[in-house]
Amino acid sequence: MTVLTRKRRCRGLAMALAVLVLASGIVATPSTSSASRGAIGQQGAAATLTVDPAAAQTMVGFGASGAWWPSDLKSFPKAVQGKVADLLFSPTGIALSSYRYNIGGGGVGVTDPTRAPQTFLKRPGVYDWSADAGGMLFLRLARDRGVPILAGFVNSAPTAWTTNHKSCGGQLIAGAERAFASYLARVVRHLRSADGITLSYISPMNEPDNSFGSCGQEGMAVPVGQRATVVRDLGEALAQRAPYARVIADESSLAAFQFLPEVPQWLSTPGTSTWVAALAHHTYEFPTDAQAAPVAALASRFDKPLWMTEICCYDGKGPLVGFGPQYDPTITSGMWLANTIYQDIAVIGDSQFDWWTALSGQLGCDPVASPTCVAGLNSSGWNDGLLYYDPHYRTDGNYSIYPTKRYSVLGNFSRYVRPGAVRHPVTGVPPGVDVLAFNDRGRWTVVVVNNNGQAVPPVRLRIAFPGGTGARLTGGNRTSATENLAPIKLHPARGGRSGALQVPSQSVTTYTFENA
Repeated sequence: MTVLTRKRRCRGLAMALAVLVLASGIVATPSTSSASRGAIGQQGAAATLTVDPAAAQTMVGFGASGAWWPSDLKSFPKAVQGKVADLLFSPTGIALSSYRYNIGGGGVGVTDPTRAPQTFLKRPGVYDWSADAGGMLFLRLARDRGVPILAGFVNSAPTAWTTNHKSCGGQLIAGAERAFASYLARVVRHLRSADGITLSYISPMNEPDNSFGSCGQEGMAVPVGQRATVVRDLGEALAQRAPYARVIADESSLAAFQFLPEVPQWLSTPGTSTWVAALAHHTYEFPTDAQAAPVAALASRFDKPLWMTEICCYDGKGPLVGFGPQYDPTITSGMWLANTIYQDIAVIGDSQFDWWTALSGQLGCDPVASPTCVAGLNSSGWNDGLLYYDPHYRTDGNYSIYPTKRYSVLGNFSRYVRPGAVRHPVTGVPPGVDVLAFNDRGRWTVVVVNNNGQAVPPVRLRIAFPGGTGARLTGGNRTSATENLAPIKLHPARGGRSGALQVPSQSVTTYTFENA
């Protein structure tokens, strides 16, 4: 997962969260004027946002990974397991449309047993399909709740194919690519035939720029010159054994400083590009827009969609140095996530956005000794989860699940922007505000991120959709310091005139519309 030493801090899970459902609305029809007024000229004046009729990209989904908390979750009460599955995958939760399953390498040499996932491979050609009970439990729960996209990713190959015969600190053995690819294809085929689980995408190397030599987690380096072989061999193996699955690569840690210069080196190798379904990256340098923008060129250069498949752990210190310990469940971290999603989708052009890990035990405080600590910031925990649980659940019996604002903010996107939705650029956006607009078979979803400080009055917005016919506002849900995906009151239009949308500072609001 991370940059540098990669400190994924995931152990388990647990509590209860009330999730608010979308209210049906009555409503208002936004302005159909095509003129954009741009910035707000005076307090109370409404800015008109103009939605471009041209499509920017087609969205694949929003998701998170199952590393490594399911190894703890398997010990939780069944009711809590089901509640967590609902919080993540159901429409009453945040309805993730993508779930990343960690195909474990066996955890040999990993110092933290919670980050040492079991492998199905006992030795080449011999499998134990009962392994990884926790991981398989949640993969099945995701399947049962109809998550559209299930993907598999690898931090380390089984030790038969690593240079040091450990699950960390080594490299993929040169010449072992075909055997490794055959193994992954076998896993994919078995999951479908035995469990009815279809992995649509496989990532054979996660952050191949890092071997994770400290062995705090699984990791395996794959030099740039070897990546084309890995992709080709896996693509061919899947085509033969599991043609419904495609390869994504290469999940470099740094989008601007690794992914951008390295992808052309391996993807330009003859016979490689045809096997790549999407180019996947992480953004652990926490780039500025200027640093991130050039990454977009890879999509057009190679005619491949871009995916952002992992991010977490921002400590507020800024670009290039922002990865570090901090637990912040507040709207501050929620707004950071909203802006990160905006950058990935609107600046880089990513079609997929995946948070790192869905749950974490890295609270940095004891919720039994101090129940209110879960609501405040501390410098001992980690911003790696959407939901949190007490890591000491075995001894204190606390199976509670603690939500963060990041959970709700991701839900502002994942619950409403579904696979196949098409993003359209928006102009006329006032200062301090980011806006994303998506069309899904005639229905519009508009996400408004108001970054202005609390002292700034709410912005007032009208939206001009393509075609000039207007659209009927059908719902709105907001996350702020005091709201979690809360339905907002909708006011009917009066006398044929539409009211402006009013968006408070430090909030993320999702509006849904239907064509009038």
